[in-house]
Amino acid sequence: MLSTVTILLVLSAFASVLSAEEFRFSSYYGNHMVLQKAPAKAFVWGYGQTGAKVVVSLSGANKEEQISAKSAVINGIWRAALKPVEAGGPYNLTASQSITNSSITLTDVLFGDTWLCSGQSNMAFTVGQVINATEELALASKYTNVRIFQAALEKSEEELTDLARVEVPWSRPTAKLLGGKAFTHFSAVCWLFGRYLYETLKYPIGLVHSSWGGTPVEAWSSPRALHKCGLMNSQFLVKSNFWENASTKWNSSVLWNAMIHPLLNMTITGAIWYQGEANANYNRDKYNCSFPVMIDDWRMAFHKGSGGQTALHFPFGFVQLSTYHKSDSQDGFREIRWHQTADYGFAPNKRMKNTFMAVAIDVPDERSPWGSIHPEDKEDVAYRLVLGARAVAYGEKNVSFQGPFPTQAMLKQDFISIVFDQGINAIPDDGFFFEVCCSEDKTCESDNKWLPVPIEKCGFDYVLVSKPKCDADIIGVRYLWTDWPCNFKACPIYSSDGLLPAPPFILSITNQ
Repeated sequence: MLSTVTILLVLSAFASVLSAEEFRFSSYYGNHMVLQKAPAKAFVWGYGQTGAKVVVSLSGANKEEQISAKSAVINGIWRAALKPVEAGGPYNLTASQSITNSSITLTDVLFGDTWLCSGQSNMAFTVGQVINATEELALASKYTNVRIFQAALEKSEEELTDLARVEVPWSRPTAKLLGGKAFTHFSAVCWLFGRYLYETLKYPIGLVHSSWGGTPVEAWSSPRALHKCGLMNSQFLVKSNFWENASTKWNSSVLWNAMIHPLLNMTITGAIWYQGEANANYNRDKYNCSFPVMIDDWRMAFHKGSGGQTALHFPFGFVQLSTYHKSDSQDGFREIRWHQTADYGFAPNKRMKNTFMAVAIDVPDERSPWGSIHPEDKEDVAYRLVLGARAVAYGEKNVSFQGPFPTQAMLKQDFISIVFDQGINAIPDDGFFFEVCCSEDKTCESDNKWLPVPIEKCGFDYVLVSKPKCDADIIGVRYLWTDWPCNFKACPIYSSDGLLPAPPFILSITNQ
């Protein structure tokens, strides 16, 4: 005779089988969603009865119903790529299964561009936390064609096929959804990026938010990506950015497994990323490998998962870190900022093609109620990301999206001339922003070899800084090479229109 426990286990297993064969879309799909527009094909998938046939059809937007795709259910899962659909809507998306004669219809479906937003707490920072939250939340309902979706916070030791939970199903934006509980509801950077982008493109934008505060890049990376950087799968402690002397335990790949891998089948336009704080003191010197490799790996995985519909080299935007402690101590932020660019100092570059970067070093926030590591000004960050997206992702001409970057530094009689790749808006300073390396052994690793020098003169595309008084060789120059170099929007060098700051850099000095 079977025990009660055995009967319950059998019933549980039977229920799992039934659940797996229940005819439905996967958790990512729903009413009000945005699917990727033409020329790409939107990829849809779900669960059904093995051996059945599934027909996916589209209707609405003054069009007669058209059969868009057919799929067989294999091992309880069906997948289909729709025919390309131009931006617009709304449509009804219906999936019908043979054998059971079942059908499911999703309503108010739009076609446009879908962007994935990920990272740690500065990406998780909600619209309700920004400095002008009341005004931003009041605008939400006016942008009905910018739709939002958010994955719930979940970890997994194995790659999940589908999301374990959904925090915000596909929805039209509301003040309640955007402004919810701090760091756990909808991302301010993600929302503002989508809203600003919509104002330029004038067609639907879908925003998929999947981020978690205090997380290192290793948790978001697949094992194969970590292996390429010599990083083994392991459990590690990461210093908390919320509480002093506190750490959080993370396993490698647990967020890749639970919060990225389940999304791979969808077709996306691109991704934006705000992360790096957690790696300032963990595998910091590996970040110039781990971050670019994660981007490469995500691109490959989304391309494969969507049946080739997501571009193999889809555009990837990221935020270069702002600031944390306003003191002489180093938090590792200056190194991480450099490593975020694969040590080029700018993006895109030869190692990180089709990327774009929003510099945030000039928007510190010492009085942020969320701690100085979480600046309240997310509008400037999102605006700079959108400039990058317009130029890199959409190929818009005459869009300035990069601050000035030096092309050469030359030693002259009493000055060092630093020439930039564009016109600059600069002001002389008192010697806290530029440093010059004086070294007898021609190395500059030690901070005590770097001497501060002031800007003496500014030209259309150059600055002259003082030559330091030293008996050793003058080797290099660096700019903004501290964790907190500037006050709010008060760095000394910007683009000629005054909008985009020059990013931190380090550069060898050549003789005249």
